[in-house]
Amino acid sequence: MRVTNKIIMDNARSNINTTKMAADDLMMQISTGKKIQNPSENPSIAVRALRLRSTLAEVTQYRDKNVEDADSWLSLTEAAIESLNKSLEDMIDQCETGSNENLEPQDRRAILEALREIRDEIYTTGDVDYAGRGLFTGYRTNTKLRYEEDTRTLYQITERFDVSAAEELTYVKMSKDGVSISDMNAGNYAEAAYDINETEIGQYTLHRIRLSYDKVDGTGEKDGSLTLTWGGKSLDVTVMPLEGAVDGDGNPADPYLYAQQLSEKNGGAPAAVLIPETGEVILSDSLYQSITEEKAEIGFTYEKTDWEKGDLNPQHYFTCREYREGFPDGVIHNENGVQDQVIEYDVGFNQEIRVNTMASECYGPAIGRDIDDLINMLEQVEDVSGVIDTMERVLTDETLTDEQREVAEKRLASANKALTYLNEKMQRAFEGSITKMQEHMSVATLSLTSVGTRSANLALVKDRLSAQKTQFKDLVSDNEQINEEEVSLKLTDAKEAYDWALSSTSKIVTLTLLNYI
Repeated sequence: MRVTNKIIMDNARSNINTTKMAADDLMMQISTGKKIQNPSENPSIAVRALRLRSTLAEVTQYRDKNVEDADSWLSLTEAAIESLNKSLEDMIDQCETGSNENLEPQDRRAILEALREIRDEIYTTGDVDYAGRGLFTGYRTNTKLRYEEDTRTLYQITERFDVSAAEELTYVKMSKDGVSISDMNAGNYAEAAYDINETEIGQYTLHRIRLSYDKVDGTGEKDGSLTLTWGGKSLDVTVMPLEGAVDGDGNPADPYLYAQQLSEKNGGAPAAVLIPETGEVILSDSLYQSITEEKAEIGFTYEKTDWEKGDLNPQHYFTCREYREGFPDGVIHNENGVQDQVIEYDVGFNQEIRVNTMASECYGPAIGRDIDDLINMLEQVEDVSGVIDTMERVLTDETLTDEQREVAEKRLASANKALTYLNEKMQRAFEGSITKMQEHMSVATLSLTSVGTRSANLALVKDRLSAQKTQFKDLVSDNEQINEEEVSLKLTDAKEAYDWALSSTSKIVTLTLLNYI
């Protein structure tokens, strides 16, 4: 076959262009650091890059977003529960101090102030949130644990208790016909209403079930009655307020003693009285015996309309029905209980971790109610102590007649007896509260342990994801990034090949047949 100059030039141009394109490809790789610029250049690398980048994006989302959010949530929860434990430790210290037989008035006042601060601190910590989401409020992350202002909303609340909720109550009777010794002062002590003999001051051991709220409604407006249930039995509860309490015949009655009186009147039949101001259900001895023998769950449904700033929102604790405008039948909250409101974060491939802790698991209403009991007792002691100081000052008045002095001494004796009983009650209450606060601390510590375990598991997940993120970054780099030294050598070879091709071609294409004619 005859090879012409044109053929030689065409082949030379084609080969030079091929060499130049190879050099250009290598130059592009050097400039961009990538093995390919378009998927069509190497489909295998392109497909593998898509898969690796997708996996890396998922791992990065888990590691840098989900895990970090979960870690922040758990860290704040752990700090809040640690603060709760610290407050409970302070409560135990105050209870140990309060159980001292020889408390001075200034000691009582110091304890009283400390208890108020501790109670507020406990639930303030429970209101902590993460990025606007409540840590202890389940799915209602935009709802505070407590009411932030006074509110009127009718709730019908159903509480469930175990048999231990039926507890002993020491009651000091220091009133008569609705008039209490603690209300006595220098201006009214001589009035007939305060003629409370020393023999009428008494101390009684009663039984009660304490509701999670005080100042509850005194009626079962929505279902017509207030019914206590236990072991398949039920009993209508009599409502008797502290002020203006009267029996069935319209005579003044003592709400704390009325359940037993009802029981005795009806041949020992079980009886119960709700004191709406205090949120206590007082049980007759026969009812208490029946409940403890049955050892069954106790149920009580009641209503509360007036909510004060700082009251716990019942939506976070109980099965309850909220009555509001537009919902005549009410809106049911927590029909299946509150413990199923678990918030989980995806922190890995098919891996989730719980981040939230329910308020009922650590910030239960019983903590505040136990502290309130102590505060109320201290306030009672302070009130009666103030009455005694007043009466002692009255007796220093030399202008008193013998009759006035006799009345004042009689009132002082009654107040002193009441104070003796109240001090005994207070001391026993502080001693018992040490155990109660330790039990609350055990519950909080259990929650703290659970949070700590989840945090430890999350730390392991975080370490594993960090390793995976590094590995996938390396895989992406190996798949897409060039080896600069290798490509540089190839580029040098390509440039040399291109230069030699140009040089050789220039020598060949300058010669034709005319050079030999």
